[in-house]
Amino acid sequence: MAGTVLVPPSGIPLERLVQMAVERGYTAQGEMFSVANMGRLAEEALGCQVELLRGGLGGPNRGRVLQHLVSGHPLLIPYDEDFNHEPCRRKGYKAHWAVSTGVLLGVQGVPSPGYAEDPELPGLFHPVPSMPHQLPSLPEEGSLGAVYLLSKQGKSWHYQLWDYDQVQDSNLQLTDFSPSRAADGRVYVVPAGGVRAGLCGQALLLRP
Repeated sequence: MAGTVLVPPSGIPLERLVQMAVERGYTAQGEMFSVANMGRLAEEALGCQVELLRGGLGGPNRGRVLQHLVSGHPLLIPYDEDFNHEPCRRKGYKAHWAVSTGVLLGVQGVPSPGYAEDPELPGLFHPVPSMPHQLPSLPEEGSLGAVYLLSKQGKSWHYQLWDYDQVQDSNLQLTDFSPSRAADGRVYVVPAGGVRAGLCGQALLLRP
């Protein structure tokens, strides 16, 4: 999904991605419990640049993530998936990956020139691709309801808007391997240090 967002589009069949990951020892069943390995796979398969973020989506990483998305580049995030695909907190038991391809920012006033108001939704502004435009001032951390990520999990039929803080909180508590998976008799590839070392507080910024 992230590959189709990159410019130029870097489409690659899912079956080929899984085959590459198995051959390189990153996965056994299609699972991916290492952000670092996911980054290596993206570099090789998509031919893109990858930046691995550590320390969560807050603090100094918050601005980097938002600037990245406003620039039109995808973000890959491990998180705990709830029954409706939205972020939840299950200690890593429901760990999945999502791609974020955009951001909805709540701002105080009408953006500067370079933005056009949506014809169907008054108050919603889009950057005009052919015009230079300044980024709006980003909402401060802790501003309730001010930042939403346009995100999609692989099994979902459509994109959803997720509250930034909920995504951040879910990503920061990925610490344990699911007991049901541990008892299902199948083999999984889990990095040294477990889920905490492989996923917790990490994400990938992808650029062409």
